[in-house]
Amino acid sequence: MNFLAIFSLELPIANPVVKFLLILLIILLAPILLNRLKIPPLLGLIIAGAIVGPKGFGLIERDSGIILSGTAGLLYIMFLAGLEIDIHEFKKNQNKSLVFGMFTFLFPMILGTLAGLFLLQLSLISSILLASMFASHTLIAYPVISKLGIAKNRSVQITVGGTLITDTLALLVLAVIIGSVHGQVNAAFWLKLFLSLMAFALIIIFGFPKLGRWFFKKYSDNSSQYIFVLVLVFLGASLAELAGIEAIIGSFLVGLAINSLIPRNSPLMNRIEFVGNSIFIPFFLISVGMLVDFTVFIKSWETIWVAFVMTSVAILAKWLAAFATQKTYAFSINERRIIFGLSNAQAAATLAAVIIGYNTIIGNTESGEPIRLLSESILNGTIVMILITCTIASFEAQKGAKNLLLSEVQKDENSEKEIPERILIPMRNEETSVELIKLSVLFQSPKKKSSMYGLSILNPEDIDSAAEMKAQKVLNKASQASASTDHALIELLRYDSNVEHGITGIIHENKITDLVLGLHEKQGVNDSFLGNLTERILSKSNTTTFIYKSHQPFETHKRHLILVPPNAEKELGFPFWVVKIWNIARNTGARIVFYVATETQEYLEEILKNHPIRVDFRKFPDWEEVFNLNIHLKPDDNLIMVLSRKGAVSYHPKLEEVPQLIHYWLKQNSFILIYPNQPKDNGRTITDIMHGSMIGPKERFDLIKKVLDNLLKRK
Repeated sequence: MNFLAIFSLELPIANPVVKFLLILLIILLAPILLNRLKIPPLLGLIIAGAIVGPKGFGLIERDSGIILSGTAGLLYIMFLAGLEIDIHEFKKNQNKSLVFGMFTFLFPMILGTLAGLFLLQLSLISSILLASMFASHTLIAYPVISKLGIAKNRSVQITVGGTLITDTLALLVLAVIIGSVHGQVNAAFWLKLFLSLMAFALIIIFGFPKLGRWFFKKYSDNSSQYIFVLVLVFLGASLAELAGIEAIIGSFLVGLAINSLIPRNSPLMNRIEFVGNSIFIPFFLISVGMLVDFTVFIKSWETIWVAFVMTSVAILAKWLAAFATQKTYAFSINERRIIFGLSNAQAAATLAAVIIGYNTIIGNTESGEPIRLLSESILNGTIVMILITCTIASFEAQKGAKNLLLSEVQKDENSEKEIPERILIPMRNEETSVELIKLSVLFQSPKKKSSMYGLSILNPEDIDSAAEMKAQKVLNKASQASASTDHALIELLRYDSNVEHGITGIIHENKITDLVLGLHEKQGVNDSFLGNLTERILSKSNTTTFIYKSHQPFETHKRHLILVPPNAEKELGFPFWVVKIWNIARNTGARIVFYVATETQEYLEEILKNHPIRVDFRKFPDWEEVFNLNIHLKPDDNLIMVLSRKGAVSYHPKLEEVPQLIHYWLKQNSFILIYPNQPKDNGRTITDIMHGSMIGPKERFDLIKKVLDNLLKRK
């Protein structure tokens, strides 16, 4: 009886279990089936929503549950767009985003107003409202761009930034029009709007990062951190609505505000993307599909004409904006396709505007029928426009992104053979193992095939079952932390009576490029510790070594202060530790502050031209003043010191005092000590090692820059 009740054929389906099952089947099967027809997955979900929705077979009603899930998915898309923005690139391209934002707002406003007045015979106020619908757009194709790994491309960054501008302006136009209809547009209206927007922006931009940093320091539980992020997203969306603008602006701004607190390769980022792409965003796409009404084409010629005009104007205006941006900044055709694809889709803000316009009564006919700001024909035409623009947006964004990727692959095939990254992480306890994994993931270059090795060394003379179990437990914990970031950890359990010998043996056997050692929070750094590392490990292997002591979660650092000794750029290991610093900056968005000599700064500035990050340069102090850096350290700073061995070009006797510096000044700060890989013949530089002969400074500079460019290539 219950079984038959569950699978009742009564439509629409009311049973929540069956309804949810059907939606999950759509999310699973629609992209798989339509992908064979070369239809983008997100478009497949929209089509599936149209088929099962109330205007299709009527299997599922677009009820409050669907609307709630769809709204959450839309906010999620905007939040991810803000979260994945490279802040430095965003600031660098902010003027371009402003120009594109104005293009993609003004073209639709002008064409839309003219079309409303002369083609659709609407009033001036209705025509302006219609045009504002064309001006706004939804980043419905953004998940496709993100999955293909080009979210940091300049065309994407500019489009996302422009979206914030055009959507805000379009929604302000909506607020002003509705206010004018009700006779509320006066000085008090503008003052209230300005103050509310300022308060909303200040709370999110300055308050949310502080709140997030405090929470992440205090609570490391994975579930708590994810729920906390969701709370911030919906809190920001609620504050936006209180300020008089759409919730999507709030969720986008939250993503920008906490951008630096969630590293790209962190477990938290992995969860955010996984849940969003698996549940929230598909729900939104299905809910959009449920709006599609295929019967509008047979209702009346007026509806067909209105739908044709609206769709044509929306597509033409957005294409003109993308074309104007391409010509203004000499972008490629594929970059124009991405800009057009991302900005062409009409959905969220457009739907909000048409529903508000449809529900706004501005008078009555002689027969008593209400005169609406936007007619039913406009409402039906909007649904058609949403379907067609989303379809075109999906194909254009996917085509542009794939072509862009193909061109980058061809460039990579013509470039030098990449240097593999193999990171070894010796581990002794669970507390430090997770932080070492997080740091090692942040060290990795986006395009490189990296391997991580977790190592536990046991003394065969003192071995017992408890020690083996503890060592394996530490490795398992590290593997879980690595897996949560979609990185595999190769577990190594070695028996050796000498720890340093065991580590160096693994380095040689597996061709390790980077060694990451950790200190427990309560463990000190003394002369013996550093001396043993230098003499026993670094002298027996040629690998870049990092010694890390964590005082707080790595992602909560505001700045990383890098102390680089003079002449560091003349040594073999220079490009290989520099790339790790660059990856930290790119993966976290934190500010990097270099204390360097003038010659070293010139090298780093050359790198910045092709690989920009948030960086400041300060003069390397006199050696007598080096250890007064505690004056410049702030509570959330991380200090990174580049060290050197005796006889190396950058060595100075003052480096022997590093243990005392750490003991006295770095008790309340995290730090990383870097030992660059060194040639066994300390008289030779990187050029000698690679070419086997002495060459001039200019050639050496070009070679190091070439090596760094190869290491820093990104997706």
